[in-house]
Amino acid sequence: MHVLGLNYYDHDSAAVLLRDGRIVAAVAEERLSRRKKDNAFPRLAIRHCLDRAGIAFGDLDHVAFGWQRPGASFQHDLGCMLRGRIPIASDYFVQSARRMIRERHQHGGLRIMEREFGRPRGEVLFVDHHFSHVMSSYLMSGFDKAAVLILDGRGAWESTTLWSAAGDAIDLVESYPYPNSLGMAYAAFTEYLGFRPNSDEWKVMGLAPYGKPGVDIADFLHLNGTRYTVDHRKVMGRHSRDRSRLVARFGPQRAPESDLDDRHKDIAWAIQDACERAMIHLSRGLLERTGTRKLCLSGGVALNSKANGAILASGMVDDIFIQPAATDDGAALGAALGVYARLGMPLPRQTMDHVYLGPDYSDEEIERVLKTFKLTYSRPADVAVEAARALSQGKIVGWFQGRMEFGPRALGNRSILADPRDPEMKDRVNAVVKFREGWRPFAPSVTEERGGDYFEGFKPSPFMILTFQVRPGKREVIPAVTHVDGSARVQSVRRDVNPRYHQLITAFGEITGVHVVMNTSYNLREEPIVCSPQDAVRTFFSSGLDMLCLGPFMIVK
Repeated sequence: MHVLGLNYYDHDSAAVLLRDGRIVAAVAEERLSRRKKDNAFPRLAIRHCLDRAGIAFGDLDHVAFGWQRPGASFQHDLGCMLRGRIPIASDYFVQSARRMIRERHQHGGLRIMEREFGRPRGEVLFVDHHFSHVMSSYLMSGFDKAAVLILDGRGAWESTTLWSAAGDAIDLVESYPYPNSLGMAYAAFTEYLGFRPNSDEWKVMGLAPYGKPGVDIADFLHLNGTRYTVDHRKVMGRHSRDRSRLVARFGPQRAPESDLDDRHKDIAWAIQDACERAMIHLSRGLLERTGTRKLCLSGGVALNSKANGAILASGMVDDIFIQPAATDDGAALGAALGVYARLGMPLPRQTMDHVYLGPDYSDEEIERVLKTFKLTYSRPADVAVEAARALSQGKIVGWFQGRMEFGPRALGNRSILADPRDPEMKDRVNAVVKFREGWRPFAPSVTEERGGDYFEGFKPSPFMILTFQVRPGKREVIPAVTHVDGSARVQSVRRDVNPRYHQLITAFGEITGVHVVMNTSYNLREEPIVCSPQDAVRTFFSSGLDMLCLGPFMIVK
């Protein structure tokens, strides 16, 4: 059975194709369209998935969207206005009406899909947004029983949902309706601090360790036992993007790209601390209510690796799985999986140990690109060893291998690599390659078998979505990937999952004695991660990269 799952609504349009419950292909539209956070109908992603499977659209048994029925959001918002839960203001009404129109455009008739692809031979289904997130996390965790926590800005009407899952039985435990939203509150502070809401929250997370306690936001976000309550009246003004109330409380809103002062850093610390404490409270309460010590997380807030690391370090869980495509691109996967639940079929469960699910290119295709651009290149006997040697000499290397990653992280197939031993390397890569703020941290990639040598409380972390403390004796050894608070967002690499990347890290360790490399996504600022060899070459010559390894080939400036 072929099932196509789609996300197409606010952001992160994506397509995922399942064959008999197994993932054949998964890709976000932005990687193919080259428009960051693309929310257009995922026509390019659909075509890639079909081509990968070698089928036509009419061969699909079902298509599923990871969203609710048309008009659900508008009805919820209108009810909230009438009950006084959110302000009765024209801005809210207009935004909600536009939301309803977009939902109807997506769901009613599916004109774009029918015009470009036709219809599948089976049903077109709509899977509730948060249930899609549940499916994408629990069914990929490998757990037989788990507590499942979903947190985002909002679904159709919910912002946080708590679930109990055992076998094929998945039950809603509790729901927090919008605007009681942890994600909305974090997005509001993100915008106040001069970053893009619903996109740059991870910048706030990276900025927070530079701040200190002192900014009191306890009346914005109340913690009561294992529950939280966001006072939206203190976060929102006349509409959801109005920051006048935050300005009245904390002073002028930071202009984008302007200097950061101590006030901004302390505010970032406050909202990150509140988010961590809320997620720990929710997790502890849900684990107690479900009688399990295994936890699954998804939704955009679940990308907060600092909070995830705090949950793991608390000792309340024996095992944790965070969906690596936790934001709405992952809802496309959950929608496809949700078809099985909707049709009353056994749920296809598996252990997701990698997300190398996107496009790849043969050696012949890569070499044709190199020849087309008339580039001078070589094919060394072992490209991983040559790359490791270049890293040990201070070179910054573009690393393009195999299938592209699904989700927001570059995990060793579309990465920029550097030497973590050099204390100046973080500033250098930020300045001449990524062209971004100098305080932004980078992640370490470590072979799974050596992770415990460098990181306290280490557990396998293949998706760069958990934060660990760097061991005190290692912080001076790998300063380029040690954040100001001594933490690191770690990716562990298994030999059987990504042999060439594992070989590179191993070779670097043999040369230097340090079994860690610095890893960041292969893209320039405000651009999606590279997908094709053409993207990789263009980015290589548009930045301060020293070397590019494209499959087995190597280019040196």
